[in-house]
Amino acid sequence: MPHSAVSEKLSTTPFDLDDDALYLSWREKKLADYPTSLDALLVPVKDPRHLSDVEFNAIRQRVCKANMAIYISETGSDPDPEIPLSLGRRFGARHLNRNWLSDDTGLTSLKVAADGVRQQYIPYSNRPIKWHTDGYYNRPDEQIHSLILHCVQSAGSGGENALLDHEIAYILLRDRDPRFITALMGADVMTIPPRMNSGAVARREEVGPVFSIMPCGNLHMRYTIRTRHVIWSEDPLTRQALDALSEILNSDSPYIFRGKLEPGMGLISNNILHDRTAFQDDEQGVRHLYRARYYDRLQDTGIDQYR
Repeated sequence: MPHSAVSEKLSTTPFDLDDDALYLSWREKKLADYPTSLDALLVPVKDPRHLSDVEFNAIRQRVCKANMAIYISETGSDPDPEIPLSLGRRFGARHLNRNWLSDDTGLTSLKVAADGVRQQYIPYSNRPIKWHTDGYYNRPDEQIHSLILHCVQSAGSGGENALLDHEIAYILLRDRDPRFITALMGADVMTIPPRMNSGAVARREEVGPVFSIMPCGNLHMRYTIRTRHVIWSEDPLTRQALDALSEILNSDSPYIFRGKLEPGMGLISNNILHDRTAFQDDEQGVRHLYRARYYDRLQDTGIDQYR
């Protein structure tokens, strides 16, 4: 069942602005030995459908530290949907976001759509996708807490991703000015207008925060850098916070990792910030990725490890 992303004030979370001591203790542990390159996130595995304990622990260790890992499997261009689905189950993610454009399996096949309704949406095009977290337009009780992208086939050229741990984004903003966090936790800071279909409301308007604290104390982020189809609060402090976040995302920060998924590779994450460059399909490759969105956070990868 869906998990609510409603903020709650908790005394045991480092994301509570009223507890600087806990934040500073968590921050020190979080940044200690934090990955400094994409290579540090890579985990070779034989088959994601049957992870060994060593492979599982290597992936989990990286997700615990950076909220993400990239596996390099030997499955190549095998299109079996069980590859990402089995991986999700192994990490305790079972509640798929079966959106209206997903496959019968609950996965979404990300390919260029030449016709039909999918061609209206950027994920089914070869155009760049700007910084976002997945499902930022979902209602509060259907927020996306983990995401798997599995590459069946890469494009002939382009299609690289940039990745940023949302907890690092929080640290960089809070260190700059804690009031930025207060602003971005506002209940009405970000509004996604309704999606209309033939004059009827296909998805209602959604209003909510950027950062929220889950009942278990973990941090959730809901964000898109797009200027269309999003309405931001006009509050001056909110605007400053958004400018600061945009500056971080458009910088050469060492915390931003960039790379391209090749056949058999995949990203497993707690719905971190990410983007995608434009790409071109050709005889060398026609891009096909499976996307699995879950209402669950990846099991045992939260702040409990820092206590």
